[in-house]
Order: sequence, then C-alpha cells, then structure tokens
Amino acid sequence: MDVVEWLLDSDAAIRWQVMRDLTDGSENDVTAENARVATEGWGARLLALQRQDGHWDKSVPARLTSAEAISWWKSLPPERQGTLLPEWTSTAWSLMLLQAFGLDPAGVEARQAVRRVREHVAWEHDGEPFFAGEVEPCINGKVVALGAYFGEAVHGIVDRLLGEQMSDGGWNCEQENGSTRGSFHSTIDVLDGLLEYERATVGSPLVSAARLRGQEYLLERRMLRRLSTGDVIDSAFTQFSYPTYWHYDVLRGLDYMRAASAAPDVRMAEAIDLVESKRDAEGRWPLENPHPGRMHFTMDEGEGRPSRWNTLRAMCVLRWYQQTPRSS
Repeated sequence: MDVVEWLLDSDAAIRWQVMRDLTDGSENDVTAENARVATEGWGARLLALQRQDGHWDKSVPARLTSAEAISWWKSLPPERQGTLLPEWTSTAWSLMLLQAFGLDPAGVEARQAVRRVREHVAWEHDGEPFFAGEVEPCINGKVVALGAYFGEAVHGIVDRLLGEQMSDGGWNCEQENGSTRGSFHSTIDVLDGLLEYERATVGSPLVSAARLRGQEYLLERRMLRRLSTGDVIDSAFTQFSYPTYWHYDVLRGLDYMRAASAAPDVRMAEAIDLVESKRDAEGRWPLENPHPGRMHFTMDEGEGRPSRWNTLRAMCVLRWYQQTPRSS
C-alpha cells in the first residue's frame, strides 16, 4: 500500500490533515473530512469521555503535568516507576489532543466542551480558572495555545510569558527555582502557544518579536545541541514520540518551524537529515520513545512500529523544507 493511502486508511483526525497538507485536496473535501472529527473516531470518543463538570479524569494531580514531576519520576528505580506512572488523561492533555485532531473550535461539540472547562475546571496550583493559567511557563504556553485555538481570552497569560522570557531567548519552568537558562521543553511549549495566539488575534510586534527570539534559541542550538559544547543535549531529542505532551524532540521542533512558515535555515540541516534517516523502506516513520503513562486510548501500533502521526508530521516537514525558499 502506498504511504499516502496508508495514512488515509486511518482516523478522520489524520485523514483531513493528509488531504490538506499532502494531497492538496479541495477546500470542500478537506472541510467535510475535518467535520468528521467531532462525530466519529478518536475525536468523538474523546469528547464522550468528558464529564458534565468539565473534567477528563479529575483524579490526576496537576503537578504531574510539570517537567519537575516527570523528571523526578524518571529518576526512580524501574520497580517504582511502574507503580507511579504519570497519567495523560487530565483535562489539559485531553483538550490538547482535541486541538491536535483539528476539532472545529466553532462547532457545537467544541463549544460545549470548552464551556464546561471554562465554567468548572481550575488548576490545583492555587485554584486559578483553567484559561487563566497558573505559574509554570510550560503549562501557560499550552493554555495559551488551547485558549487561542478554542476562542478563549488569554491575553493576560501572554503578557506574563513575555515578561518571563530569559536572556538567551528561551523559557524555563525552573526559572522561579533559580534557573537562568532556557529549556527546550519549556520553550517549545511557549512557542506553540504564541504562534497559535498570533494566528487567532491581530497579534502585536512584542508577541512576534518574543516568538522569533524563542525560535532563534532553537536555531542557535541547531535544534538539538548545547550552545556551549556542541553536544547533543538529550538523546531523547533524536527520538520521535507522539503524543509529545510537554516533551521536545527534533521532529516536534521542526514541525513548529513548518507551522510558523519559517524559512529553511542551514542550522536546521542536521535535524532534517535526522528526520530523513528514520524513514523506512516503505516511506514510513516509527513510533519511538513513547512517554510512559496512562492514556485514554492508543492511536498507533506500538513502539518501533510504523506511526501514522510521526509519518504525517515527518512528510509535512520534509515537504515544507524542500519547497520553501531558503533564508538568505
């Protein structure tokens, strides 16, 4: 089976994006396929799991969304990790999947789901309303992305993020604990949020400038390397996961660049080569390094197996890189 046919033989959440980004389908066909996300497959299944009080799995502690908690979990012996797995079924992660699926934010299903969250869901940090965000830039970047996509006011969080950008252009959830350098994980979360905010609003020169500084933070480090030594920051950056949650990897970074319509840059070349190197003989990309924890349901065939999500994103990245004029 041709790789595009294989991608189309999937859920509506993937099919409509293949039609839009890879096969140049007509606007009417893409819109019709996108509408299926709310009524069938993964999108409908996830919407049905929301409770009347707005929550998806309220039992999940908000602290498990932070980089600090996950790092702590990874430091545990394997026998303890199995009893303390992070859970990816909370309200924030569920909304992020709906956004990734392309749920129409103007549709009745999205409006109902978001209204429930807006009216009932608060952060455990200090009882802040969900769309007001909390204190960590990585979380607030995601709230900005969600709020902007689903039509909620997030201007105050954006202002806060602009004030928290570090001198190197990045962001770091550990800044309040004394960190003075940006983090790839936090920075990509904020960049995704600011980009979605610019799409949804008129934007401002200050927002655009901050986002471009953050983008430059990634490029200066060639998408994966330390500025000081040139070493790869984390071998996990070279492995492609999905869903990525708060984690950075090279494919996620490049997919942001594509979404931002950045001009291909020589500093991306190593990362692009890495993406190309992972394509198998049938033109597919595997699922690597799946982030452990409980999910609502699986969307791929498992670690090491061909992944439709990774294949779709990799093909879109390579198409953008090959067809977009280079920066001077």
